[in-house]
Amino acid sequence: MSLEHALSLELQHLESIGRLRATETLCGADRLHPRDSDGRELVCFASNDYLGLSSHPALMSAATAAIRDHGSGSAASRLVSGETPPHRALEDALASFLGTEAALLFPTGYQANVGTLTALAGPQDFIASDAANHASLIDGCRLSRSRVGIFEHGNPDSAELALRAAPSSARRRFIVTESLFSMDGDRAPLAALSALATRFDATLIVDEAHALGVLGPSGRGLSAALGLRPEIRIGTLGKAFGSAGGFVAGSHRLRTVLLNRARTFIYTTAAPASLAAAALAALHIIEAPEGESLRAALSRNLARIRARLPNQALGPHPASAVDQILPVIVGPDTAATELAARLRSEGLVATAIRPPTVPENTARLRITVSAAHAASDIDRLVRGLLAALAGTRAPSAAMGAPRA
Repeated sequence: MSLEHALSLELQHLESIGRLRATETLCGADRLHPRDSDGRELVCFASNDYLGLSSHPALMSAATAAIRDHGSGSAASRLVSGETPPHRALEDALASFLGTEAALLFPTGYQANVGTLTALAGPQDFIASDAANHASLIDGCRLSRSRVGIFEHGNPDSAELALRAAPSSARRRFIVTESLFSMDGDRAPLAALSALATRFDATLIVDEAHALGVLGPSGRGLSAALGLRPEIRIGTLGKAFGSAGGFVAGSHRLRTVLLNRARTFIYTTAAPASLAAAALAALHIIEAPEGESLRAALSRNLARIRARLPNQALGPHPASAVDQILPVIVGPDTAATELAARLRSEGLVATAIRPPTVPENTARLRITVSAAHAASDIDRLVRGLLAALAGTRAPSAAMGAPRA
């Protein structure tokens, strides 16, 4: 069978089960209020731009100045052609922000997770990993060639059982989890996992990708909100920070080991200085009074949407979910794509998330709320979502937002 024929069969299969994906061009600097290719204005509830900083003038100004001063690209790995002042300035600022000795930038959050796990863990080690962890953490565990124990999502008792099952000969033990989970929008039991790490002499690795900038004092994340100091914290700069890239924060020794051992840092071109400069500008906003105002605006939007949607529409944890990721789980893949299409007909962007990103029969709309959404955007979403769930067109704006 030729490769082209095999590819054709694969695509036919994906289409038949409702999992054929494609990208779409959306225009405009405001990623929460983009335009489609026909110029139609949309409201996006699929973005991770939780504070609306990706179009903030301070970030665009910082990025523009960095391009002028340092060029548009990095040319090579930082170990090969050197780094620019924005790279080190951002690392120093992130370490100070999180109260760690040091931080190391990676071009993406995916590379930060894979690079960290493969640099620190190996065949002699054991990793206890949450069942709902992001693909980058899963791949890092696999590529490390460590023995991996998957524990039930968000269940510290299950994590303890996994640690107890670790070989007594294991050189190192790790517990790996997200803090705010990207698909269910729920929080990890970090306090319990931290206690387990202490009891079992394990290293706790926390991916704070969706929590940084939003949760905790001055947006320092869920660990800081709970007064915890994990040895390794991983974050991204393409979500609440409105830029792109990833980083690892911890000790000076950790940074040096990763710089020398993390293949996803060593063997790839560094992110441009412009992205680092934009992220640094975002960090200044996040930890300033403006950041507090943005988090307050996000909280108001969340309160508005939750007051208007019935609990059964708000994912698997409606009673405890208080954060900006709202899964609307519908089950079959085609049901999710049809729901997304109905919302899109109303000018609302909410992406259908299907396996393998989420478990089988849990296809959903992953709705994300931002500080930059207007109250009218929230009301428009509620009208459209309730109408789409009922299989009808949304009522006019004059009817007002329905209430649960």
